[in-house]
Amino acid sequence: MALNLTTAIPISLLLLFLFVQSPLAVTGDSPSAYDVLQGYNFPVGLLPKGVIKYDLDESTGRFHAYLNDTCSFSLEGSYQLKYKSTISGIISNNRLKDLSGISVKVFFVWLNIVEVIRDDEELEFSVGIASASFPIDNFYECPQCGCGLDCGNGRTVRILSPGLGLGTCFHPVISSLRTMNVSQGVNRRLCFARLSHVYDCELQIYVAIKQLLSE
Repeated sequence: MALNLTTAIPISLLLLFLFVQSPLAVTGDSPSAYDVLQGYNFPVGLLPKGVIKYDLDESTGRFHAYLNDTCSFSLEGSYQLKYKSTISGIISNNRLKDLSGISVKVFFVWLNIVEVIRDDEELEFSVGIASASFPIDNFYECPQCGCGLDCGNGRTVRILSPGLGLGTCFHPVISSLRTMNVSQGVNRRLCFARLSHVYDCELQIYVAIKQLLSE
């Protein structure tokens, strides 16, 4: 039976409505996942290289980003990050919350990163029991699975400078002493002061984790 014009018009309108209301999925003409991050005032380096597609519900901010496989790497030899093949969460201007699929290794424990907040020129990462703030310019470049930001290109790794105290540090990142000039007493004292801060923070985290596991 032939479809008459009065039936075809409502069907066309219905299809148009479903297309407009559906979550944004990446296509050849759509912005990349990295473009979307920048659109919400985040740097591209929050995601590793190799995101193959994503979907985003612009009305709620709920998103999923997809990698070919799981992805892990060390940054500056100081801490390990792991991304699952699917990363999800809710994005809004200057805030990522309800994150799933990203974890950081602190001592022997993998902790999920659950929230990222941009505060001016710093990013605050939360693992629930503690948080750390880092300069945003450390995330202008996307890390690469396996080698992070040190992939044999002779790049000098920057020093990240988190704040002090358990509330603002879960794992401060200090560059290898080989990249620092310690020939002068002042620089040597600075090195030891920073390393002492790392020890103090890790000790606080260790105590917090023990308390959490004993509950």
